[in-house]
Amino acid sequence: MGRGGVARAGEMGRTAGGVAPSGKAMNFGPSAKRLIGRLSPERALVVLVAVFTIVSVGLSVLGPRLLGNATNIIVAGAFGKALQTGLTKAQVIAGLRSSGQGQLADMLGGIDFLPGRGIDFTALSRLLAVVLLLYFGSAVLSWLQAYLLNGIVQRTVYRLREDVERKIHALPLTYFDRMERGDLLSRVTNDIDNIAQTLQQTMAQVLTSLFQVIGIIVMMFIVSWQLAFIPLVTIPLSIFVASYIARRSQRQFVDQWRRTGTLNAQVEETFTGHALVKVFGRHREVEERFTVENEALFRASFNAQFVSGVIMPAMMFIGNILYVVVAVAGGLRVSSGMMQLGDVQAFVQYSRQFTQPVTQLGSMANLLQSGVASAERVFELLDADEQTPDPAAPERPAQPRGRIQFEHVGFSYDADNPLIADLSLIAEPGQTVAIVGPTGAGKTTLVNLLMRFYDPQSGRILVDGVDTQTMSRGELRQLMGMVLQDTWLFSGTIRQNIAYGRPDATEDEIVEAAKATYVDRFVRALPGGYDTVIDDEGSNVSAGQKQLLTIARAFLAHPMVLILDEATSSVDTRTELLVQQAMSVLRQGRTSFVIAHRLSTIRDADLILVMEHGSIVEQGTHTGLLAAGGPYARLYNAQFAGAVVDEA
Repeated sequence: MGRGGVARAGEMGRTAGGVAPSGKAMNFGPSAKRLIGRLSPERALVVLVAVFTIVSVGLSVLGPRLLGNATNIIVAGAFGKALQTGLTKAQVIAGLRSSGQGQLADMLGGIDFLPGRGIDFTALSRLLAVVLLLYFGSAVLSWLQAYLLNGIVQRTVYRLREDVERKIHALPLTYFDRMERGDLLSRVTNDIDNIAQTLQQTMAQVLTSLFQVIGIIVMMFIVSWQLAFIPLVTIPLSIFVASYIARRSQRQFVDQWRRTGTLNAQVEETFTGHALVKVFGRHREVEERFTVENEALFRASFNAQFVSGVIMPAMMFIGNILYVVVAVAGGLRVSSGMMQLGDVQAFVQYSRQFTQPVTQLGSMANLLQSGVASAERVFELLDADEQTPDPAAPERPAQPRGRIQFEHVGFSYDADNPLIADLSLIAEPGQTVAIVGPTGAGKTTLVNLLMRFYDPQSGRILVDGVDTQTMSRGELRQLMGMVLQDTWLFSGTIRQNIAYGRPDATEDEIVEAAKATYVDRFVRALPGGYDTVIDDEGSNVSAGQKQLLTIARAFLAHPMVLILDEATSSVDTRTELLVQQAMSVLRQGRTSFVIAHRLSTIRDADLILVMEHGSIVEQGTHTGLLAAGGPYARLYNAQFAGAVVDEA
């Protein structure tokens, strides 16, 4: 906003019903790819994390192989100690075959034992020490990977929040007209938090699981290439089952987060208007609406979690089948002497470890889909059309004086319902222009166009001879100050709120503005004076005091053009008279636009514009318009006739 701008852009916008954008989701693949692409500024660290993961997984997958060798040492020692010393391995096997124990002979043929020698504890202890070092090194690298990955994720989400913040400031007011505020807040908070949680919990596990699968497959082929083909058969089956379920659950997750936004919007709306809900006794209707939306969210969340939750037990079932098949096939190969018992032990461990990362990937499917669904909603916000950019070489008035000219301006919020057509007017420097008319006549829209919250579809608006569309929005709004009917205060001290339009103002200037607008008298009565902290709703000051604070804010900004939109609507009659006097001083030397429904407040205006259906139907002074007996006279007489009837 400009120096005197005292409201968020949305407060000047046309009040709309708040229809949320379409809940149609992008495909999982493109959305996930785009989310991963957000990590590109961290590519060097991502590569380092991948290296740490590969080495860590490589060390961990060597463990079962070495432990299998340790088992072979124990088995060989146990058999060797039980056999007669002095015989060779070949003699023992030959003796068993001659005695009809061919199967036992085949099994011993696959064991590297020496008759009469027990367990080699020296070799066994060395082997176990190596395994311990491998697992310790794997754990250290895994910790480093997690540490680096945490920084990567947090910085990525930090940049995403920054992009969303910049995007919100670049969006046109029309976007906020059709977007429910609660749904927008849900995208900025809940959805981004969900993305952070998803990246944090899944990235490390996905990297580790993928490399584990590759490492385990390699080790299984090293141990027994014949048995290794058994787990490979389960890979396409697992992928088919996971993708089949994932396709069906993705729609449910999109619906879940869409419903979350809708429910947040309703809760935000209800609590914002809590007093009105109580006044009109509509709490039952609000509760019923909440119940309906809450039930819809419950069903969407239940369906999403249930459908995606089927993946993990399905993967576990496939893994258990694999375990049984490997155990039976390995046992047969040990009994036939084609494998040692330690090798089968290692292979069984690998088969269990093989299904573990696959199962973990399946169990993360619901979290991944939930995160990608949130990413889709955030990307919808980031992809929304922005307002037209400021010109590369913006113009500005050489000597700002405050002359405003509308030339054949046409505008409509909806193409099917024209609002302003061929409107022309001139406000000379220092002139006070009052705009009156029934609700919906286009009064506030006129101000929206002047501030470039919207751009006209035809015609142009000139400020001191310069087309506003050739100026930057920032410079244009620096020339203007605004006081709205709907007051806005932020959480901070009274001093900070008054100085919002001019942060470099001195203490004396702040106090002077407060005195001129009759703020000083009630601030002095507060325990904290100008250091009194008010919340963003201004609940610890009255409605009239809030209005006075916004007027003081505009006063301090010293704008060239002043816009007052029912600025005295929330003050009592006595305060209104005082504020009117302050406004008279404030308007001196400045072009002022005053939107008013209470026609008694604009009697001294230099020019009164009467608007109906987006057109100026009458203009002149208060006295002249009354004498003309036109629309203004009818509005004026209707107000005061109504007051007389009420008093009677």
